[in-house]
Amino acid sequence: METESEPYIRLATLRLLHEVVADLNTARSLADTVQTVADGVIAGLGYELSAVNLVRPDGDLIVAAVGGSAGAEALMAGRVGSRASWERRLSMGDRWGDLRFIPYTEGWVLDEDDVPEWHTPGPAPRFPDEWHPMDRLLAPMYTAGGAGGELIGVISVDRPRNGRRPGAWGREALQMYAFHAATAIGNARLRANMQRALLRLEREQQALRASEESFRQAFEYAPSGMAIAEMGGDHHGRLLRANDALCRLLGRTASALRRCSFYDLVHPEDMGTLMRTSAEGGRAELRLERRDGSFVWVSLRNSVVADAADGPRFQLTHVEDIEERKRHELQLAHRASHDSLTGLPNSAELRARLGGRLCAHPPRPGEPGARDAEAGGLSRAYDAFDGPGGPGGAGVFDGSGGAGVFDGSGGAGVFERPGGSGGAGVFERPGGPAVGGGISYEPHVHAIAPREDDDVDDGHKGLAVLFCDLDGFKSINDRFGHHAGDAVLIEVARRLAGGVREGDTVARLGGDEFVVLADGLGRADAQDLAVRLRNAIIPPIRVDGRAVRVGASFGIGWASCGMTAEEVLHSADQRMYVEKRSRAKERRRAG
Repeated sequence: METESEPYIRLATLRLLHEVVADLNTARSLADTVQTVADGVIAGLGYELSAVNLVRPDGDLIVAAVGGSAGAEALMAGRVGSRASWERRLSMGDRWGDLRFIPYTEGWVLDEDDVPEWHTPGPAPRFPDEWHPMDRLLAPMYTAGGAGGELIGVISVDRPRNGRRPGAWGREALQMYAFHAATAIGNARLRANMQRALLRLEREQQALRASEESFRQAFEYAPSGMAIAEMGGDHHGRLLRANDALCRLLGRTASALRRCSFYDLVHPEDMGTLMRTSAEGGRAELRLERRDGSFVWVSLRNSVVADAADGPRFQLTHVEDIEERKRHELQLAHRASHDSLTGLPNSAELRARLGGRLCAHPPRPGEPGARDAEAGGLSRAYDAFDGPGGPGGAGVFDGSGGAGVFDGSGGAGVFERPGGSGGAGVFERPGGPAVGGGISYEPHVHAIAPREDDDVDDGHKGLAVLFCDLDGFKSINDRFGHHAGDAVLIEVARRLAGGVREGDTVARLGGDEFVVLADGLGRADAQDLAVRLRNAIIPPIRVDGRAVRVGASFGIGWASCGMTAEEVLHSADQRMYVEKRSRAKERRRAG
């Protein structure tokens, strides 16, 4: 640079400074920018050595670039000086605007600190403004272009080519250069951050696209049904997408499914289950309607996809065909509750059906029975259900419309109304089948036996229990073998089932004993039924080309609330033995 005593500044020097400042903004990366800053000091400001120290995230300063000396670069580049040591240097020496000049007479105290530097000893100055090798000139760089901003680095310069300390012009030029260097380094950092952000965004977008493609393929080509349904708004539950497996399962096109929801396809009896599953998520088993009108059992598993700000957005539903499994379950349940030989309900199923008709408390005197309720006396039958609650109240169901625990004079059951108000109800009584299908409830009506006077039929209808024991079966078994005996039992079961009304129960209790449950019969009706069934059994049965005959003895018992199923069966069994003993041997056996 020109000396301070020069009366003018040569235009070539000013152009050179302009060029090195312009070069600061042409570097392509932060590392290139920092190196350009160091080289610009050598090319445009007239120094033989420069170093650019940048502030790291931890506050210490690292030598990021060195210009003018390969030896100095090898010694200093990449080394770190502590922030405390740099703050000490910037607080001492002479202040030349934003610059800090530490003369050799004061800088000796810095020889032992940890700031990287390149100095060689030399003789004392021969004149006042001569540069000494141990002099230090620092140009801090700030984010706001001045000392009020945040420190981002320091430019260290050494060995002015004219051998003198910089004058007013040299100081101003170095300070201006530090300002432009800070701006260039800030811009380079911003570009680097933007490039990293763009690269990260591009990677995230690629990952998102890959994830979406993976989901699409998993959704479309899943072996089981998949659907996405809308949540909230006017079209809540409407299907947005359905994969090929679901379309094949329901026999419907994807466009047809997009016009409906699972609520349009579910079996009416499963509506409550679907509503609970849709609201709570989770899993449920229910029936969906196919295009041909048939229903298929499926397992639904819902996952609600929600947004932290907006709440639920849509619902992902996995639909698995469980028709075969349900068929096997029904077969297993049938095997567990039915006799393997005759196909009739077995002893356990008989007791369950009989127990479901009984409650633990006998009817009170004058209390209406089953016939009164069926004839329109439900309001009187409701008086039998004692319990708190009140009309329409929830809690204990006392016959006045309340929901909750249903207590039919001690015969407790669970009253469940799927689908909320107005839906079909299901009354489940422990030990008995559920009652439902279009009615909101079915209250328990006491089973009351007719009067014991056999000579008088008071017209009362009750639940008759006909206990049947075959006569002469043992001799067939002994003479012709168990195969013939099994064939006789199968035929007798067929004849008994064909001789009763729909809704009556014919069960095999075990061995050659059968039981018939027939509700709504008077004493005369029960006796007529026993005669008809006996007459149906008597005709010959052909087994392996031979005709065999068996007779039957019937005992008629009556089920009444307050009795157990065992007590009812024992009563009918005793009456059967009384009837068997009262008949002559030749009349008991039919042939």
